[in-house]
Amino acid sequence: MEGQEQVRTGPFEAARGLGEMDLAVYGWVLEHRTGDPEAVSEATGIGHEEAGLSLERLRRARLLHAQNVPGGSRELFAVAPETALAQLAAPVEAKIREQQDRLAGMRQDLGPFVACYHQRYSRSESLELLENVQDVRNTLNQASNRCRKEVLTSQPGGGARDPEAMREALVRDQSMLERGIELRTLYHHTARFNGPSQAYVAAASALGGKYRTAHELFGRLIVFDRELAFIPVQDDSWGAVVIREPSTVRYLCEIFEQTWDRATPFADAVSQGLEEVSREIHETIVRLLAAGLKDEAIARRLGMSLRTARRHIADIMEELDATSRFQAGAHAAARGLLANTAPEAEPPDGPVA
Repeated sequence: MEGQEQVRTGPFEAARGLGEMDLAVYGWVLEHRTGDPEAVSEATGIGHEEAGLSLERLRRARLLHAQNVPGGSRELFAVAPETALAQLAAPVEAKIREQQDRLAGMRQDLGPFVACYHQRYSRSESLELLENVQDVRNTLNQASNRCRKEVLTSQPGGGARDPEAMREALVRDQSMLERGIELRTLYHHTARFNGPSQAYVAAASALGGKYRTAHELFGRLIVFDRELAFIPVQDDSWGAVVIREPSTVRYLCEIFEQTWDRATPFADAVSQGLEEVSREIHETIVRLLAAGLKDEAIARRLGMSLRTARRHIADIMEELDATSRFQAGAHAAARGLLANTAPEAEPPDGPVA
């Protein structure tokens, strides 16, 4: 045990291992100003060897200090814990400052390379591929911080967004709205029936955000200041493509504006227009059935789960008294439900958020 005590000499180890026994010994020395192991042992009931080891631990923790007094003897004083902590912390703080200086040096050395990287992509690269979700989130956060005027967002499948992701998005959106940035977001109609989406829209609308829903969306999209656009990659990697080419970004903004003009305001998430929204979803499913889309494609187009889509389809087939999709389309056409409608191209999927 003595060997173990001798090893513990560094600032991190000096205060470790102190316990109730050491507290009793410290209190006794504080009162009697002596550190004789026999006296400590007799007064506290601690064994002689344990008392000696405790006194040594307290000295290494800078809680006891020996001082020469007239007559050639030495007295042991109890040191204030704040003083002991300052003595132990001094070398640790010095190392921290040293590491901070090294970190600052690294940032200074890499600073020109960071500027070069962003300058290259912002001026000469029209497209940038972000291959993993962490790069996507980091780049989105940087774009949010640099945004000056406006953010346009299309979020298909609004009825199935992850609550944790929505809480994180609300913090990011609140920061931009407080800076006076205009924020407009499109969701599928199904978001109106989703609790987390309702709560998010209610909170963000109160801060100045604008939200609308549509029965179909063109795909996932985020545009900052009409200069920088994010669209999903066409695989399951959760990556994204960053677009800086002005004409392409402007084209994406025009698509957003056209959909926004036809969409329904989503200011009152709990009660606004649910009956009308349900009717529009119903009519859209009829049209997609007549176009021959499969259940999975219909669910994806409308931002709903496959089970919900199939429940709607079953209700429609029963209402139209149809036994096949072809028959459902014929009956719908006969009732005028398909007049002047044509299915749009299926929007791309992807998790840009």
